[in-house]
Amino acid sequence: MALEMRQLGNSSLSLAPFALGGNVFGWTADERASYEVLDAFVAAGFNFIDTADAYSMWAPGHKGGESEEMIGKWLKARGNRHKVLIATKLGVEVVPGESGLSRAYMRKAVERSLKRLQTDYIDLYQSHRDDPQTPIEETLAAYQELISEGKVRAIGASNFTPARLQESLDVAAKTGLPRYESLQPWYNLYDRAQFEEPKGNSLAELCQRENIGVVSYFSLASGFLTGKYRSEKDLAGSARGYRVKDMLNPRGLRILDALDRVSKEVGATPAQVSLAWLLARGVTAPIASATSVQQLNELLRAVDLKLDAGAVEILNEASAGDSADAPRAPPPRRS
Repeated sequence: MALEMRQLGNSSLSLAPFALGGNVFGWTADERASYEVLDAFVAAGFNFIDTADAYSMWAPGHKGGESEEMIGKWLKARGNRHKVLIATKLGVEVVPGESGLSRAYMRKAVERSLKRLQTDYIDLYQSHRDDPQTPIEETLAAYQELISEGKVRAIGASNFTPARLQESLDVAAKTGLPRYESLQPWYNLYDRAQFEEPKGNSLAELCQRENIGVVSYFSLASGFLTGKYRSEKDLAGSARGYRVKDMLNPRGLRILDALDRVSKEVGATPAQVSLAWLLARGVTAPIASATSVQQLNELLRAVDLKLDAGAVEILNEASAGDSADAPRAPPPRRS
């Protein structure tokens, strides 16, 4: 069955409804594992690979750029640049003392990413986080230059508040500069508040109203929503265990119970149900990473899973109670 391709916002980019997270490449996935996963992803008909210049600087001995470098080596080895959409990000400090969304920094950052990726263009270039110190018009004008030069096809934002995303869209409309065609929010069945609240002025409503594509990160809540972590003893050896530990609370266990129930009813795994829930909630393509082909194949099957209204409501009710004002563990330096 052919995959349903989706337009990203108003851009010319068309992607399958699952995005491969590149944060693990060069980190928990070595070259062989990375190539195997990337090969299987493309062979299955999928095309959107998300990374960032900062991946995986959080790992001991890493400086950032490892993910882009691994993807670049793979692109060169396979000669298949035309078959995939490469999304990367800038703005986080990778080189000491350099960060943000100023024109001067963006000119440096894009050349570094292009070199690591061994390509002459980036399909989706994203502001990794907001930069309140730089005028929005300066940032969008710099993106316009990169688009005019053929180095970037479309732009997106990540980790923006509703107010700042709206302001960026307003500036783009007023000046004729390119607008953000996608948002990459922290959003999953456990972490809902930052995307869904406040009602009446949420990122979810803004993206729907303005036709902004949504590619959610932490789609499986650092692995918690796979159901493999049920108690603290399950966290041993996990690179993301410290984050998952915070979710082993009454609400988290209630979500896992609901996932078990729906999974049994539809004949799918908790991970597949979690991703299908995001698609049912209007996400264009949830991002998730895999370190093996077996893991990847499980995730890819989620796009064929259509949850009915009853299943979605079971999951909605079980995960209710997340609040933007509640104490929350900060997300890892990630994807």
